Amino acid sequence: MTTDTPALLLAPRINETGLQLRTAAGRRGLRAFVATSWQAPRELLGAAVHVYGGPLFGDAVGRELGLGLLEPAADWLTRLPLALTGRRVAFTTLAEARRLRRPAFVKPPVDKLFAARVYPDGGALPGPGLLDDDTPVLVSDVVRFATEYRLFVLDGAVRAGSRYAVDGDLSVAPLGTISAPGGTQVPDGECAEVLAFTRDVLAAATSDAPLPSASVVDVGRTEDGRWAVVEANAAWASGGYAADPDAVLDVVLRSGGPAAQLPATDRPFLRELPEVVR
Repeated sequence: MTTDTPALLLAPRINETGLQLRTAAGRRGLRAFVATSWQAPRELLGAAVHVYGGPLFGDAVGRELGLGLLEPAADWLTRLPLALTGRRVAFTTLAEARRLRRPAFVKPPVDKLFAARVYPDGGALPGPGLLDDDTPVLVSDVVRFATEYRLFVLDGAVRAGSRYAVDGDLSVAPLGTISAPGGTQVPDGECAEVLAFTRDVLAAATSDAPLPSASVVDVGRTEDGRWAVVEANAAWASGGYAADPDAVLDVVLRSGGPAAQLPATDRPFLRELPEVVR
């Protein structure tokens, strides 16, 4: 394979989004690989490679393939105003979170080190025998969402989206055909509200709470009818649900591609990749 031929590398345990991206990549003339192991394929060394898979896979192949994996800052939610989060959110350590004496939603901000859910108090969190005291966590007030949506964002604009949950249960439905620019086809009123609220979120992201040029933002309507940000994630490691695969691919290619091709403004959002010893 010549070094100037772009490739899309998919994690070994390929999911539905990965299958859709593989097909979309083929339509563009990109060569798509499904990894057979948690190692960088020898034939891709020196090529322009983009990746789609979970954080463990990105860590396993990232350095060797020269990848620049973009992800929102771990404390991104805490930088947003209360009007957008709809709840208090703190970025702290697991040791501090273990001191909680009230119910709270606790999650690791990036990697899935333990279950992200509502804990009755800090005593129910993983103990020091399982995870170090200095493990970073996000702690937020408990908010229940009636509906939740995933938006794939590129250069400050929504490129694709999907509903993924209703009343906390998986419920996948297309959000409509979202393109930027060129207009938006809106199938229902809530879709218009989703896009309007997300524009407010992205406006805030231009200053106090910056995002990488390619990312995923989840938003939802709470039980009392307000809109709030759920979280932001790395596009190269996020499921697309019912979002348009071609538009999702645009965001994934930017978020998990060659580090040398990234603009300087994206460098603060690079995931720190470990040195892997073979």
